Amino acid sequence: MNTDTLTTSSQWWLYKRIEYNKGLVIAGIIAFALYCVLSPIIIAPHEEFEETIFEMAFQGFAYFIMICIANVFYTLGWIVDTSFNKNNSLLFRNRLFALGYWFSFALPILLILSVMARFLILGK
Repeated sequence: MNTDTLTTSSQWWLYKRIEYNKGLVIAGIIAFALYCVLSPIIIAPHEEFEETIFEMAFQGFAYFIMICIANVFYTLGWIVDTSFNKNNSLLFRNRLFALGYWFSFALPILLILSVMARFLILGK
């Protein structure tokens, strides 16, 4: 379905939610892969590091909760769109979506990288 043909703001945001959630899942996988690759190299020299099935399940569940919270904030995009996009501009809507999407995509990756940077800088 082409999002250009959706006439209402709520239809457009509802349709784009699928793309948003796919991005969150991909970002979570990338962040977890970075964690698994970098932790033995950066964290292990400073403290005991071991990744167990229980820890992976816990982290997966915690990330699912974060996705739910991110979806609450996603709804703010629709609220801002209906409040400030009086001309129903598709350009405004696309830019607003892109801003929220890339911020949400980068957040889990930047979180892992900040933890790794902390261990590199402080050593603990």
